[in-house]
Amino acid sequence: MRIRVNQALSSAGPQDNITVKGWIRTKRQSKGFSFLEINDGSCLKNLQAVVDEGVSGYEKMEAINTGASVAVTGDLVASPGMGQAWELKANEIALIGPADPGTYPLQKKRHSDEFLRSIAHLRPRTNKYGAMNRIRSEMSYAVHSYFHGLGFNYIQTPIITGSDCEGAGEMFLVTALDLDHEACKGKKISFEHDFFGKRAHLTVSGQLSAENLACALGEVYTFGPTFRAENSNTPKHVAEFWMIEPEMAFADLGDSMNLAEDMIKKMISRARFNCPDDMELFARFVDKELQSRLDNILDKPFVRLPYAQAVTILQKAARKFEFPVEYGLDLQTEHERFLCETYFKSPVILHDYPKSIKPFYMRVNDDSETVAAMDVLVPGVGELVGGSQREERLDVLESRIEEAGLNSKDYWWYLDLRRFGTVPHSGFGLGFERLLMLITGASNIRDVIMFPRTPNSLEF
Repeated sequence: MRIRVNQALSSAGPQDNITVKGWIRTKRQSKGFSFLEINDGSCLKNLQAVVDEGVSGYEKMEAINTGASVAVTGDLVASPGMGQAWELKANEIALIGPADPGTYPLQKKRHSDEFLRSIAHLRPRTNKYGAMNRIRSEMSYAVHSYFHGLGFNYIQTPIITGSDCEGAGEMFLVTALDLDHEACKGKKISFEHDFFGKRAHLTVSGQLSAENLACALGEVYTFGPTFRAENSNTPKHVAEFWMIEPEMAFADLGDSMNLAEDMIKKMISRARFNCPDDMELFARFVDKELQSRLDNILDKPFVRLPYAQAVTILQKAARKFEFPVEYGLDLQTEHERFLCETYFKSPVILHDYPKSIKPFYMRVNDDSETVAAMDVLVPGVGELVGGSQREERLDVLESRIEEAGLNSKDYWWYLDLRRFGTVPHSGFGLGFERLLMLITGASNIRDVIMFPRTPNSLEF
């Protein structure tokens, strides 16, 4: 019977004639027997296998090196050694796939994150990135469990779109045209002859489509890949990332604030409860302040602060910032982190931004100068969530689309939601990778997504 390493290590008692399959982390040979440390990705810890000389397959031991894959069959017995309750007493071993010790890049030492990014296809075999992937898996499942428990409907929104949700223009073009063809070179491309008969892009958000479903089902969420063609090499940006986007009908900005705060706290608690060993690794070796920072997030309410007050605080701060602080300018990461890490020492929900710096779909407040928008700022990351109450008034929305320089014909279906049974509705987008950065203490987004897409990088 085959069992996983985590099952073996948590066994309630000895087991006879079991098989464990995995990869060799280390091998120690003595006269007459060998110790193998086997990991199959199911948990952080390895299972020690004791292989006596003479068991079936032992003649392959010289070829069984770090990185090789093996199948070991034997009896699970109490371990006399320190550090593990159980070990596998082998009676048969099979080499499945060898790994040349001269070229296998992962050895029993700590490798830098920069080096591991260059071998992203192998880095999940390390302790750190094995733990990261298990936490990512658990958090993915937790997202669906959380919204299912609240009665939200899970929806799938388009990846290819003809609409620019953010109005920033940083979108990847999708085309079936042969741009290298002589007919296209040096000429203005006519997308009337393209696959969709118009310009098409990879989506930056599923929000607009989610609004459609929310205005029929009440409460929905989408969780999928989004794309941004922003030429940025910062530790917070990648070109392909995953977004969690809930949308609620008959809801205002306060409802979105409450949901975002509750969700963040529930995700942290879930990671701690279900991934204790993996979380401990990050607390010990990646970020020594991780546990206290997460405790602080869980233990008190998030600060809620109008944008205008935030600007005043930043302007009066006894600190020089690299980027200017002025009313009407977007806050930068250094400003966000100052507010939540230094000034308040707590997550901060900024709200009521100037409408001039926010997308067209955000509801204009009664002052006609600001919109019902919010950003959730968290220590160690900065902005984690961006959301708003959506503009439900048809005439105001049409004016905002015109002000943004967009073609209202591209949003005819979006405007229909305001023509036929319009309702107040609200939602937000939470960057899944940034959530993982918060939970693990990882400082670079490239280390929480296994195959990061960044400018001039499209490997693996």
